[in-house]
Amino acid sequence: MRIDLHCHSNASDGTDSPAGLVGAAARAGLDVLAITDHDTTAGWAEAEAALPAGLGLVRGAELTCVSEDGRGGYCTVHLLAYLFDPEAEAVVTEYARTRAERRSRLHTMAGRMAADGYPVDADELLAGLPEDVPAGRPHLAQALVRAGVVSSVTEAFTELLHGRNGYYVPSHKTPVADAIEMIKAAGGVTVLAHGFAHQRGPVVNAAVVRDLAAAGLDGVEIDHPDHDPRARSELRGLADQLGLIATGSSDYHGTNKTTGLGAEMTDPVMLDAIVSRATGAPLLVGS
Repeated sequence: MRIDLHCHSNASDGTDSPAGLVGAAARAGLDVLAITDHDTTAGWAEAEAALPAGLGLVRGAELTCVSEDGRGGYCTVHLLAYLFDPEAEAVVTEYARTRAERRSRLHTMAGRMAADGYPVDADELLAGLPEDVPAGRPHLAQALVRAGVVSSVTEAFTELLHGRNGYYVPSHKTPVADAIEMIKAAGGVTVLAHGFAHQRGPVVNAAVVRDLAAAGLDGVEIDHPDHDPRARSELRGLADQLGLIATGSSDYHGTNKTTGLGAEMTDPVMLDAIVSRATGAPLLVGS
């Protein structure tokens, strides 16, 4: 079986619609994929309605969190949440908070760039985003590409949206232990996404992974395009020691990134472990 458990649609920062995502997965020969948009379940219904016959769909989200890094500081971490109840009270409340905060943050960043002469309009940018889409820097990057300021989303982040200039606005992220507790209460399963991807910036160390496992973390994403061999080996060792689910996935974003669907995959035994633990939502299979 070919299983990819980390994929994004245009419900967050991918370029494929949810329907387009499941169609692309079928054409790529996948047997199961997960839709894991950032801090939203807005794409679930469309993906389910368009699900091709025989394709399995794990409904999930990628939650943006903050964690101690194990070295005396803090860093951003991402938590893949699978098969949880999206109507659970804590989930609904947290999503409403993060959506509002994201929109305010994006408006401020776009306004700062406009004040410096960049051809972006903060009000117009937000007006073009549905209310349930989590606004973020990728949307500002796409606006800069459309305006001809940069040639790609990657260039926008490298040159302008990297967080080391006056345009950046810090976000108020959920503590990762709280997110784990929230998803577990909603019947879901949690996996630490690209936890040792050093090229992305500061990451947690092994001691933090052990602490998160003690707090209820179910698994770690090991085979990811941004993990080098050393990172994969260390994470695999931790998964074995701690009895964690080990996953692999592409982190597909459509044309916003070069990695294709199925570039990294998850063992069927690990998918079975996720499904067996989840009580919030079932695995769907197209008919």
